[in-house]
Parts: sequence; structure tokens; C-alpha cells
Amino acid sequence: MSNQVRMVQCVKLGKELEGLTEVPFEGHPLGQRIYENVSKDAWKMWVEHMKMLMNEYRLNLGTAEAQEFIIQQMEQYFFGAGAALPPDFVPQGH
Repeated sequence: MSNQVRMVQCVKLGKELEGLTEVPFEGHPLGQRIYENVSKDAWKMWVEHMKMLMNEYRLNLGTAEAQEFIIQQMEQYFFGAGAALPPDFVPQGH
């Protein structure tokens, strides 16, 4: 087991950053995709976003419905349309 830092090209932040140390949602294809494409920094941002979603929607992650909702939101957050926009991006018409 080496202590070498694993770098990933982060899809959320658009640059090479330190990757996660383990696969989230082990056994779910999205977990592996996140492990390969999402940095620790972006994952921390997601965790804060997820807490907000859980509070807003009063989710109980013990239910399959809530887990499915969170997984869908996570996929959108990291890989959906507009997930990795340049910092200076301005939508058309604004």
C-alpha cells in the first residue's frame, strides 16, 4: 500500500487535483466514475450540497427512493449538462 497521492483531472473543477482515497458507493457504477474523475475538493463541495438537499427534501437515506434521488443528483452535479462550466461562463441572454 503506497502513500502516493493519486491525481485526477477533476470534471467539476476542470483541473488536476488530488483524487479520492476510496471509491464512494462501492458497487455502483457511478461510484467508480466519481473515483476516476472527481477530486477530493469537489467531493467536499458535493457533500455540502448533499446535506442541503437532504435538509431541503427531508430525505431519509435509509430508503431506496432517497438513495436513488441522491445518486441522480450526484450524477447531475458531476456529469450532467453544465456540470463543469468554466468559472467565467455566462449563460446566453444574461
